[in-house]
Amino acid sequence: MDLYERIVNGEEKVALVGLGYVGMPIAVAFAKKIKVIGFDLNAAKIDLYKQGVDPTREVGDEVIKNTTVEFTADEAKLKEAKFHIVAVPTPVNDDHTPDLSPVEGASEILGRNLTKGSIVVFESTVYPGVTEDICVPILEKQSGLKCGIDFKIGYSPERINPGDKVHRLETITKIVSGMDEETLDTVAKVYELVVDAGVHRAESIKVAEAAKVIENSQRDINIAFMNELSIIFNKMGIDTQSVLKAAGTKWNFLKFFPGLVGGHCIGVDPYYLTYKAEQLGYHSQIILSGRRINDDMGKYVAESLVKNLIKADIPVNKAKVAILGFTFKENCPDTRNTKVIDIYKELMEYGITPVVTDETADAAEAKRLYGIDFVPMNTIKDMDAVIIAVSHTEFLKLNKEDITNFYNSKHAKKVLVDIKGLLDRKEYAEPEYLYWRL
Repeated sequence: MDLYERIVNGEEKVALVGLGYVGMPIAVAFAKKIKVIGFDLNAAKIDLYKQGVDPTREVGDEVIKNTTVEFTADEAKLKEAKFHIVAVPTPVNDDHTPDLSPVEGASEILGRNLTKGSIVVFESTVYPGVTEDICVPILEKQSGLKCGIDFKIGYSPERINPGDKVHRLETITKIVSGMDEETLDTVAKVYELVVDAGVHRAESIKVAEAAKVIENSQRDINIAFMNELSIIFNKMGIDTQSVLKAAGTKWNFLKFFPGLVGGHCIGVDPYYLTYKAEQLGYHSQIILSGRRINDDMGKYVAESLVKNLIKADIPVNKAKVAILGFTFKENCPDTRNTKVIDIYKELMEYGITPVVTDETADAAEAKRLYGIDFVPMNTIKDMDAVIIAVSHTEFLKLNKEDITNFYNSKHAKKVLVDIKGLLDRKEYAEPEYLYWRL
């Protein structure tokens, strides 16, 4: 009986290493079919899961309460599993070089608890070669086992979209790969248990790694083009959203939009690819150009707000500005790698300390990472300017009266920055409003 059959028959377990926005939904999905161990170093997070609380809000408290996942912060429990999935973040350092410490640390933990006959599948986004050249030596050193003889490896890049209730693990085609045909077949069949959309069997681990890293690089470049267009059209006095709406009527026009590019994927993955390219003697031109544009958008938004304050004859220094939304994307509590912080910091350079409201965001995380305390939205009054930074559902519900109540009624003009273009531009026209959007 092979490993897949033993897993299906309940004789062997699957283990998830890393229970964040990616790992936890995977663990929960598999637990509907097979026995699952969910491991994370964060004991506080494990306690929340055990209490039936979903801090990520990806699947909800009710699902966590009823799942059969065996949540643990005890790494020794990993010895009980034979199929391991590593789903830890792969961020970048301040100099934009890859920070592989989470995936290296996970490999060390897993290596210490690896048993003969196991398969290890990495899901973390990396540049081609990391799985085989960096993770495997760590697994071998820590376990004393030999890859290809005592254990096998595979790679299956995550494609979960945090906060997205439509594109889920089950509905997105899963890329799978393995070090040999036997491993590939086992990895594919295990994932087919939960991925209704099916799997794509990549030719090699490096092909699968490369496929993942270019997916988000492609999106990054396209969004950078939209952001550059926004800068150009703003100088021309043309509304970018209107231009894109018109251009979008052509059948082959790619419908991307300008915006802040944060999070753990689109704003990070391109740097993994260009880092590896640099090692091979090639300096990226298009990819890094796109990154520079997108990384500067927070500064550009802040500068545009300041220009509008001056136009409205409102003193810039110590101006009262409210920022609505702080997470890296809509309807997701994650504030890590948010680009809204770039706006916040740039405004502080002008002597402005904005107030921030975000009922969706993880307030404790924002305080820990950025030192920012959120305020309730109903306390926002007497503002000189308002920035709608994230398209959370609660902000979509705001009407003109709600927004008007945020402002100092003495101002002849109300400065409004609508980054995502949520509002009807005609409704917020001059002379009452100075409305600006990307």
